[in-house]
Amino acid sequence: MEKFTAAMLLAAAGDSLGYRNYNWEICSSGVKIHEELKELGGLDKLVLSADKWPVSHNTLMHMATAEALVTDYYCLEDLYREMVKHYVDAIDKLQGRRPDPATIEGCSQLKPDNYLLAWHTPFNEKGSGFGAATKAMCIGMRYWKPERLETLIEVSIECGRMTHNHPTGFLGSLCTALFASYALQGKPLVKWGRDMLNVIPMAEEYCKKTIRHMAEYQEHWFYFEAKWQFYLEEREIEEDNMSKPVFPDQYDADERDKTYKKWSSEGRGGRRGHDAPMIAYDALLGAGGDWKELCSRAMFHGGESGATGSIAGCLFGLMYGISNVPKGLYQELEMKQRLEHLGEKLHQVSSKEK
Repeated sequence: MEKFTAAMLLAAAGDSLGYRNYNWEICSSGVKIHEELKELGGLDKLVLSADKWPVSHNTLMHMATAEALVTDYYCLEDLYREMVKHYVDAIDKLQGRRPDPATIEGCSQLKPDNYLLAWHTPFNEKGSGFGAATKAMCIGMRYWKPERLETLIEVSIECGRMTHNHPTGFLGSLCTALFASYALQGKPLVKWGRDMLNVIPMAEEYCKKTIRHMAEYQEHWFYFEAKWQFYLEEREIEEDNMSKPVFPDQYDADERDKTYKKWSSEGRGGRRGHDAPMIAYDALLGAGGDWKELCSRAMFHGGESGATGSIAGCLFGLMYGISNVPKGLYQELEMKQRLEHLGEKLHQVSSKEK
């Protein structure tokens, strides 16, 4: 139970830190962010209050997904209709939080009044952004048991393509959901990336079965896999090898910014569905259970730091809980009670399987 509530709270805290009321979200220098953090007295001195450190659209959309997952749905189609309702409701709440344009566009194309096609949105050439990845960790919390893998694949893909109907986008939601399930299964962190790539063929099979937009998908499908393959080779993470990932000797804020840019597709780390989870994963591998180090790598960089912070915070909570995190980072957090409640409910529904 504690890890579920920790995950929901720390996803929001990571989002709030990386976003810093939009100031750090648009800053392109990790070095500058670290300097500003020092001026604020460092991480331990921060108090994340709703007025100065609001959460961004990442947290609101993650909560909307969780709200749907804890309802008493009869079948998966009912769950998707529930998600559609929550996403459409979220549009108004996202105003003023500088939401990702693809999320807004996707939500506006959902059809809550159309019983059969409520969640079917058109293929979107621009739907490759991080927004699908940041709202899907809770799917892995709901269906974390290994025997629920097929359900996890289906739900994370459908959830992803409601707003980001592009393989780079919705494979991001599959990736973060899988990582959350791996964290709860206690799978060694170093194996997550390779194991996730082994699930991609099952995702492709599922997409073929639903025969929507397959021609467009095939054109873009390989990109997500190729980027992850490149990343795992760079860290020297082999299929059957449990050895530690290899990091550069010099890996300070400036070097990380350069590396994250290299993994990105447009020179801004974490903007897409492949590299937002990648940066979060890399930060977890490098931080080794140290919250402060995780923040340094995932929340304070010159890319899409709210997105990467949200994913990293959630996964950290599932692995390590909240006891080593400074209380100021979650005690006055915006929507704290609701986040805790959703964590508890997710724990309940994932324990009593239908």
